[in-house]
Amino acid sequence: GTMAASCVLLHTGQKMPLIGLGTWKSEPGQVKAAIKYALSVGYRHIDCAAIYGNETEIGEALKENVGPGKAVPREEVFVTSKLWNTKHRAEDVEPALRKTLADLQLDYLDLYLIHWPYAFEQGDNPFPKNDDGTIRYDSTHYKETWKALEALVAKGLVRALGLSNFSSRQIDDVLSVASVRPAVLQVECHPYLAQSELIAHCHARGLEVTAYSPLGSSDRAWRDPNEPVLLEEPVILALAKKYNRSPAQILLRWQVQRKVISIPKSVTPSRILQNIQVFDFTFSPEEMKQIDALNKNCRFIIPMLTVSVSTPRVRSERILAYVSLATRSCHPQKERVNKITGASTLLIRLICLVKHGIDVFSLRNTRPRDAECDLP
Repeated sequence: GTMAASCVLLHTGQKMPLIGLGTWKSEPGQVKAAIKYALSVGYRHIDCAAIYGNETEIGEALKENVGPGKAVPREEVFVTSKLWNTKHRAEDVEPALRKTLADLQLDYLDLYLIHWPYAFEQGDNPFPKNDDGTIRYDSTHYKETWKALEALVAKGLVRALGLSNFSSRQIDDVLSVASVRPAVLQVECHPYLAQSELIAHCHARGLEVTAYSPLGSSDRAWRDPNEPVLLEEPVILALAKKYNRSPAQILLRWQVQRKVISIPKSVTPSRILQNIQVFDFTFSPEEMKQIDALNKNCRFIIPMLTVSVSTPRVRSERILAYVSLATRSCHPQKERVNKITGASTLLIRLICLVKHGIDVFSLRNTRPRDAECDLP
């Protein structure tokens, strides 16, 4: 049926639907109705995370709509969650998962991901900070965290394991110690950040790829007003017109045809419905190439950057490092960057970030041309 046609097969034998409902930035109060509606129109994949702060409410929606005597059997729904950065120590992994399971009111997860490759200081504060505002890290390596995750599979609490925001090098690092191999990598992915090499790397190693922000994340508080908008690209609009679809459906169809899973976030019924109606039309190879050509290696979700306020010199150096990272990754052809306009745009973004209480990671040791998230 449509279910099988719209899934990828994980190496575990599980079927993972190519379209899932994303819940990042979905307000408590809206997410419950969104899930109920999504299930009613055929969604069978829900993407969650402890850090999103809405797993309890998602749990209420699952309890009311999924399981014995409910609208949808549990085995038909694919539920993902993610281990937060403060819970990377081996002894913290199972308690963190059990908290997620209790909140979601589930006996098991279909997929559990390490949310980010770096560990923050242990404890209940999700963003532990030094006096100067920088994040307090923990020395736990993700390879140790991985071994603790493997125990959860043995206990039947999780069916498959995976990674989020890991680079190809970090994936290989995990594979070198894994007895339970990662099944999925979740990363930011859309036509501006096509991730083709990373996807090929994963597929060659038996991992499937999930795209977050598949529509380009235009709801970011710190978005630069001059930044190109993916949903307004002429190529996308032309295809939308040709196929009589929305621009969002064009972006999602592109991922489906690349066998990349997408988790568009919406709490609006009409959009939730639209986002899954992408299995009844097909692009030609030429049309796929037209969309591929939009790639700029442009990252919208810059990994939480903390600009240290220790000294103005260090601060300005870090800001310049960030500017060069941001400008070079968005405009690889323009080697010479106007530092002044770059810095002013960046400062506007940083001020917005700080206002919204968002952290920005220090960018020492980043290779500006590395299109992947590969911070130390």
